[in-house]
Amino acid sequence: MTEINKEKDVYLFLHGRMDLKQKSIDALVSNGVSKDKIILALPNKVGNEGDYMAMLWMPPNPDHIKIQKITKVEQVAPEGIIGLWKGVSKDDLSTIPL
Repeated sequence: MTEINKEKDVYLFLHGRMDLKQKSIDALVSNGVSKDKIILALPNKVGNEGDYMAMLWMPPNPDHIKIQKITKVEQVAPEGIIGLWKGVSKDDLSTIPL
């Protein structure tokens, strides 16, 4: 996995797969992410520029976690299930197998 800044938050997107929550957290921790920096992503609270997104991919049957770095956060009106994350730009960094 690409080296990430351990001081930054990592927003975990489970895409409704709560059954994979612990497995995902364990995979992130075993790849160097601090457990106290992992935050379950919510549609009404986005991260900051420089934070990370860890997304189970590809829904509905993910087989890996896609790690992305938040590069820009714009204020937007929330939209559907994506909510405020609609205004977040990000770059793909790496993947972690589940």
